[in-house]
Amino acid sequence: MESDPILNLLHSNVTSPLNASEETGEAPVVQIQELSKVYQQGEISIYALNRISLNIAQGEFLTLMGPSGSGKSTLLHIIAGIDRPSSGQCRVQGIDVTKLSESELADWRNQNVGFVFQTFNLLPVLTAFENVELPLLLTRLTSKQRKKQVLTALELVGLADRMGHLPRQLSGGQEQRVAIARALVTDPQLIVADEPTGNLDSNSAHEVLDILQSLCKVAAKTVIVVTHDPKAAAFGSRSVHLEKGELAN
Repeated sequence: MESDPILNLLHSNVTSPLNASEETGEAPVVQIQELSKVYQQGEISIYALNRISLNIAQGEFLTLMGPSGSGKSTLLHIIAGIDRPSSGQCRVQGIDVTKLSESELADWRNQNVGFVFQTFNLLPVLTAFENVELPLLLTRLTSKQRKKQVLTALELVGLADRMGHLPRQLSGGQEQRVAIARALVTDPQLIVADEPTGNLDSNSAHEVLDILQSLCKVAAKTVIVVTHDPKAAAFGSRSVHLEKGELAN
């Protein structure tokens, strides 16, 4: 690999990816049609999602809101290829991920989706650098190429000077920023985050949401965040509410 895609993004000048997508008539990054997820409890069918249809544009910062049990995390997990629907379509960058085999889905996730979770999910025995490097160990990059990618990702979240620190030596906000760097290091088009500020104080939450917002504005990433916090949702370019597995008007 001759160039660093993340580094290139830092120097790109994408000012309004959402508007650009609309003007050129590009297909949405995510296209969801009649998507349902049903769980069986004996003879009773419980709909976690009921015939959801939704489009998400390139460079959009979409927030999914709703009460506990509304289906927002289920929807996020299906978009990210972590869960499968009972019926319907979920196309991401033109690929219907519901049709992929388990091995194909794993490869697709590694190449196309960056994950950020509420609990950070950092390995306590690894440094910030090593935690961010983990997804790259599944690629064919050389050690030198991996180092360049990791340092660029840590610079993006303002933690290059903490790369040798273990998670216990970082604040909660810094841990979440390391998690964002790990999500970014493979240069995915789609970043998904499930309650990423749920364990953070207000200042740290603001910093994390600022980073996610800048990824949309500057790097044309598509970001989808599940949150119950209206203040967090305000950072998004659009908010979608779910109630009992259905989109609320």
